[in-house]
Amino acid sequence: MTFPVVGMVGGGQLARMTHEAGIPLGIKFKLLSDTPQDSAAQVVSEVVVGDYRDLDTLRAFARGCDVITFDHEHVPTAHLRALEADGVPVRPGPDALVHAQDKGVMRAKLDAIGVPCPRHRIVSDPEEAARFAAEVAGGGAQHLGEGRWPGDGSGGGFPVVLKTVRGGYDGKGVWVVRSSKEAEEPFRAGVPVLAEEKVDFARELAANIVRSPHGQAVAYPVVESIQVDGVCDTVIAPAPGLDPELAGHAQELALRIGQELGVVGHLAVELFETADGRILVNELAMRPHNSGHWTQDGAITSQFANHVRAVLDLPLGDPRPRARWTVMANVLGGDYPDMYSAYLHCMARDPQLKIHMYGKDVKPGRKVGHVNTYGDDLAEVRERAAHAAGYLRGTITE
Repeated sequence: MTFPVVGMVGGGQLARMTHEAGIPLGIKFKLLSDTPQDSAAQVVSEVVVGDYRDLDTLRAFARGCDVITFDHEHVPTAHLRALEADGVPVRPGPDALVHAQDKGVMRAKLDAIGVPCPRHRIVSDPEEAARFAAEVAGGGAQHLGEGRWPGDGSGGGFPVVLKTVRGGYDGKGVWVVRSSKEAEEPFRAGVPVLAEEKVDFARELAANIVRSPHGQAVAYPVVESIQVDGVCDTVIAPAPGLDPELAGHAQELALRIGQELGVVGHLAVELFETADGRILVNELAMRPHNSGHWTQDGAITSQFANHVRAVLDLPLGDPRPRARWTVMANVLGGDYPDMYSAYLHCMARDPQLKIHMYGKDVKPGRKVGHVNTYGDDLAEVRERAAHAAGYLRGTITE
């Protein structure tokens, strides 16, 4: 029997964990990686080192692959259309993936299909950003002279959020600006900038779904995502205290977005829960996502296993949780590089602890792994996850 070959573009930890999920099924993986030292390149047997931005490299890589998928959204859209024209199945396809690649395209599409989002506009310079800020605040767009607009410390408007439309992640390419002067930095990159209102949110949520080519889809429980300095720190599944009706609405919204955009594979819909009890869509990701890492140990079928099934058009697995609560905590690099020596303490203290390391060099602030804990008492489960992540990083020493 010949098993299919999944071609994965990108050699990071998402590719590493997706490959791991395919092993029990006998699925073969071929990897296009930036370097031989990348996280997934250390464990996948067939690795091509090359530039995903080069079309000839992509075409050569695609030969012998039954399907192409991704661990990031940065492959040029035109290159993906060329692969499809060559007859290569690309999942998710470029018509869907562009909505995760380009925030301006995403906002326009979500507006068109009636999805609730923060107020937003593509802006061309700091003064246009200031006009947007003034309008969001309801203060009009009256110029105050000397390069000042409402919001420059003169009566409302700012702060607003500015984002480069392509290329940002983990807080990169995103600025919270409080004046026209602060708004200058995002425009130095020379790419379009999306201005959004700074939402008064109570917390951040994520709705994760997986969809197959023939339209089967599954939805995981809605989770709470806790950010620190723009980087995901902790995910709690399910989101504690979330109204069941609002949770169902968030799942239905994610499923509708997946259908309307024609997504194949995993889709993460990052959400704001507002102070007045609404939900707004913040970002989309069309690949396995940090907010779904808890599913490795906390769900019957992980996001990675279901992504593999979806891109191969296999029946999807059960997304239901295995435990009442599961908590994922990211392990960030610090000043203590010898994380292996911390295993003795962490495993002895918590025999149920699940550690997932990415094979990365330890650098301050870099995601080098995560831990999952689960159980019936949320406070206890959170403490176990936080202790293990902190001990591995070296910020907790006992």
